[in-house]
Amino acid sequence: NFTDLAPIIIEEKEEEFLTENAKREGVKQTTSGLQYEIVKLGEGEKPIASNKVKVHYEGRLLDNTVFDSSIARQQPAEFMVSQVISGWTEGLQLMKEGSIYRLYIPANLAYGQIGSGDAIEPNSTLIFDVELLEVSPK
Repeated sequence: NFTDLAPIIIEEKEEEFLTENAKREGVKQTTSGLQYEIVKLGEGEKPIASNKVKVHYEGRLLDNTVFDSSIARQQPAEFMVSQVISGWTEGLQLMKEGSIYRLYIPANLAYGQIGSGDAIEPNSTLIFDVELLEVSPK
């Protein structure tokens, strides 16, 4: 049954992408498996898990389908660093205010085997362009 195989096929494709992506110049990888590129380096404060941040972002699947974008809504998002998927929590703490990073978030640091809504299949690697606009204490 193909539907039973779909999550396995997606997972293999995602792993292949991350393996190849890690070899690209400018892509760094943390011990958790989060990959990131620094698009623009900011000079401001670095957030910690207990901080609130204001960001602009765009989230895409590997096929470049945009599933969420504060940029398209023309409204920055605000949330606690610790209250998002773990790939975001880790990635945000690498950034300084004013930075723009591209985060490549493996499924285990995103929505895992569950996925999210109709747009994000189980075992999906997600790509986020994130601009850290502001760090607040809480």
